[in-house]
Amino acid sequence: MASEKEAALAAAPSDAPTIFDKIIKKEIPANVVYEDDKVLAFRDIAPQAPTHILIIPKVRDGLTGLSKAEERHFEILGCLLYTAKLVAKQEGLEDGFRVVINDGPQGCQSVYHIHVHLLGGRQMNWPPG
Repeated sequence: MASEKEAALAAAPSDAPTIFDKIIKKEIPANVVYEDDKVLAFRDIAPQAPTHILIIPKVRDGLTGLSKAEERHFEILGCLLYTAKLVAKQEGLEDGFRVVINDGPQGCQSVYHIHVHLLGGRQMNWPPG
């Protein structure tokens, strides 16, 4: 299996359906921890912390990464962060957690469907990497 860095460098932005689109459509199984009409949250299959959850918008609307955000994405971006707070509470991360959005190849983004990583359950370090 390729490293995340290798996967990110090999990935290319596209409007083609992503693995996340397939998860949203229930074509690929996922361990879903939260869902509403706008977002879906599920456990990462390669966790980097005891709790590692991905939070994605159900409709991509051109929002492949944070650098592609436009004014029309204002509401969904806030929704993603608020959902991270809700899921962190649900997961018992009262002592703290980290939220990460990777953007572009140098940001180690490997899936071009914006997503928030919610990490917790251990002491985080700084700088992150």
